[in-house]
Amino acid sequence: MSCFLSIDQSTSATKAVLFSETGRVVHRENLDHKQYYPQPGWVEHDPEEIFTNTLKVIKRVVEISEVDHDQILGIAITNQRETVVVWDKYTGKPVYNAIVWQCNRGVSKCMELKEKGLENSICEKTGLIIDPYFSATGIAWVLDNIEGARQKANNGRLLYGTIDSWLIWNLTGGKIHATDHSNACRTMLYNINKMCWDVDIHKELDIPVRMAPEIKFSDEIFGYTDAGGIFNRPLPIAGILGDSHAALFGQNCFDAGMGKATYGTGSSIMMNIGSKPVRSPEGLVTSIGYALNSGVSYVFEGNIHCTGATIKWLQDDLKLIKNAAETEEIASSVTDTDGVYFVPAFTGLGAPYWDNGARALICGMSRGTSKAHVVRAALEAIAFQVKDLVDLMTQQAGISLKELRVDGGPVRNNFLMQFQADVLNASINRSDIEEASALGAAFTCGLAIGIFKDLKQIEDLRTVNDYITGKLAPDEIDLKYNGWKNAVKRALLITE
Repeated sequence: MSCFLSIDQSTSATKAVLFSETGRVVHRENLDHKQYYPQPGWVEHDPEEIFTNTLKVIKRVVEISEVDHDQILGIAITNQRETVVVWDKYTGKPVYNAIVWQCNRGVSKCMELKEKGLENSICEKTGLIIDPYFSATGIAWVLDNIEGARQKANNGRLLYGTIDSWLIWNLTGGKIHATDHSNACRTMLYNINKMCWDVDIHKELDIPVRMAPEIKFSDEIFGYTDAGGIFNRPLPIAGILGDSHAALFGQNCFDAGMGKATYGTGSSIMMNIGSKPVRSPEGLVTSIGYALNSGVSYVFEGNIHCTGATIKWLQDDLKLIKNAAETEEIASSVTDTDGVYFVPAFTGLGAPYWDNGARALICGMSRGTSKAHVVRAALEAIAFQVKDLVDLMTQQAGISLKELRVDGGPVRNNFLMQFQADVLNASINRSDIEEASALGAAFTCGLAIGIFKDLKQIEDLRTVNDYITGKLAPDEIDLKYNGWKNAVKRALLITE
């Protein structure tokens, strides 16, 4: 049995997943990494820990699965996007921790760009809004604040890259500094119209463009690795995609109007809009969904900062639940939230609000409020945030949603999925796809090395669809959703 090995490097952990050629999970291994919060609103990872963990999970998955080395066709990588590393190309050492996509340290630099009147220009070029969520201001912060970094960068000694680039660099022993278009387009330094790095934006932020990785199509072979001697021969590295883009690919959203929602630490809602970039409505961004040798697909996207992270907060910090799985039973134990709303703006609010100063709140509580009401409100908040974005895409962008395909750990929560269908007043498709992001990267790897001839061959592997339809009356949806919007207004007022 031949297999693809996918590395899924996420915000909270690194995972290695072995897939058969038909896209079925053979085995997976997972290892968490530490989160660093040096100041309120700042989030960092240790990039060397991430690479060490990558080697560990590769070794574990191969040893425990007992798959022969000769059966592994290639290594694919999907990764947390926007998180960026700056490192010394001669020593291979990071000059600072990785700055995570959740981090707000770039707020002041974003304000400078806005005060210069660059919002429209940057949006036209990159498809993005000016926000510290994207990588550019994190890179600029490192060069501006870490002793010696600016001089090293100007001397051509430093490189920058998203986590895929960092892993490729290390897996190839520093031979390959590359990324794909899906990761590049999330840096706020890439021109989605010309499909290349934007020299003017680099210059505006005083980031030498020679620090940037080479950009390749996702279905190219990026290089070869034996993963530090784990394998008995060099394996091709191919199938590089940011996690949300890989999930779109793994869910086979190949046609315009196909949408997907990935539920993770945060959430990404994407809708395929076809082969040409279109200016997104306010509150959304336009990105490259995936770029293959055979063609490019663009997407509208909205990103939510905290979805699964909300449940983790209930578990780890408040100790209201023992694990995420029990939230379904707890939420179902009450008929509604009794007017309680939970706005999880722990690191501000992402799309469509884009307010970094907003802060989390729980409102509408009375003396009769119980743990079940709060837990249910937390799950409902996930669904409401997704609705915010889907409504914007379908109503203001003028594109009909053919189907919303969902993936990620939380989709196993039947209460959440039913409530999601209810508030959308639509059908969502929960397939039997496991590890959608890792699978999408594996499929792209298969295209690169010739296992699959085209997208149709990949589509034919999809065999199971689980449709969940909405059951709430429109007036009931409006009542609940209006309560959510009022709660969000309160969270936004905290900044005023």
